[in-house]
Amino acid sequence: MNLLLDTHIALWSITEDPKLSAYALELISSPENTVWVSSVNVWEISIKNSRRKKLIPISGRKSLDFFRRAGYLFLSVEPQHTVFVEELPDLHRDPFDRLLVAQALAEPMRLITHDSKVAQYNNTIILV
Repeated sequence: MNLLLDTHIALWSITEDPKLSAYALELISSPENTVWVSSVNVWEISIKNSRRKKLIPISGRKSLDFFRRAGYLFLSVEPQHTVFVEELPDLHRDPFDRLLVAQALAEPMRLITHDSKVAQYNNTIILV
């Protein structure tokens, strides 16, 4: 299964944060799954880190290195992802989350999130 990580899940996975559930860790660690991060994740981390948000423990540059070392594959933002955003219902205002949802649905991939609002978009989104 192709798994796309929401930004907080991606961060928790590379920083070994105890907030990452056992189920999420099991999904990410399973050799049967291919784990993806999006350029959206790195973009969000970079923006929030530059604003000195305390919730972002590392820079975008460091996250990119950690994601590579973890063996995650990278998903670029494609034009079809961006137009898919306008087809989404207005359940969530965060543009990063909306684009990650659009990417997951367009590819298709299973988005893993801890955000219950994000999970409302589609039953293929995995809430952990």
